[in-house]
Order: sequence, then C-alpha cells, then structure tokens
Amino acid sequence: MADRHSSPVQVQRAPRPTAAAPAATPGSAFLQKLHEHAPNPAQLLGFLSLLVSGGILLLLTGLTVTGTVIGLILFTPIIIISSPIWIPLCVAMFVMAVGLLSVCGFGITALAGLSWLYRYFRGFHPPGSDRADYARNRIFDTARHVKDYAREYGGYLHSKLKDVAPGA
Repeated sequence: MADRHSSPVQVQRAPRPTAAAPAATPGSAFLQKLHEHAPNPAQLLGFLSLLVSGGILLLLTGLTVTGTVIGLILFTPIIIISSPIWIPLCVAMFVMAVGLLSVCGFGITALAGLSWLYRYFRGFHPPGSDRADYARNRIFDTARHVKDYAREYGGYLHSKLKDVAPGA
C-alpha cells in the first residue's frame, strides 16, 4: 500500500564539470564551455521537429508557386483571347456581389434597430437607452425654453408695434 502512494523517483542529471579544474590543453576550455551550454535532448528534439516542419512547408510553398507560374504561362493566351468576355462578366459579378452584401447589411441593420426600438418601448432598457432618454429630455427642455423665449420676445415685439403704430 505504501508503494502506491509514494512519489515517483526523479532522476537527476550528473552535474556538469565546472571551470575549477585546470585545463589540460588550450582547446579543452572551449569544449568545456560548449558542453556547459549544450541543449538538453528535449530542446534538441524540438529544434529538429521545427527544422523538419519548416522544410516541409518550404517545399509545399515552392510547389505552389511553381504550379501557379506554370498555370499562368499555360492559361495566359486563353485569358487574353477571352478577356472581352471576362471583364464585363467580372464587373457585373462584382456589382451584384456588392449589391447583395449591401442589401444584407442594411437588412441586418434595420432588424437590429427595430429590435432595439421594440425593447426600448417595452421598457427593457437596451444598451444606449440612457443616452436616448437624455437626448429626448434635452430636446423637450430646449423646446420649452424656445417657447418661453418666443412668448417673451413676442410680447416685446407686440409692445413695440403699439409704440410705432398706436392704432394697431
């Protein structure tokens, strides 16, 4: 039972030699420093897999570019001969695609706006409703202020009109 619950034994690497020992030959110090900075097997395996996958991707990229260039070389005469057909066709397809995307975008925008208005008038307080309430109150306050000002200014003009034309 105790064997099952014990922690696994960790294998430690032997310590690398330090530079405290005198060097026997001039080249051994360089080899010793190289050995100290050598990558461990996991790092070496990761670098090797990176090298292999990079080589494969480079090969696939080369094949793709080569196929594209050969295709352009072979099909350029056909493209040039049939260009009077392709250019108007491409322009028409572009215009139709832009129109379709515009209609879809406007439709989604209209649905989102109607959904927001429905939630706003039902009292669910959708995002931005506080700004709409603030704007509405600001418009009402401005209209009330303009009405009061017009009433005062209208009375002022009326009194001036009586001064200019007493019989009016």
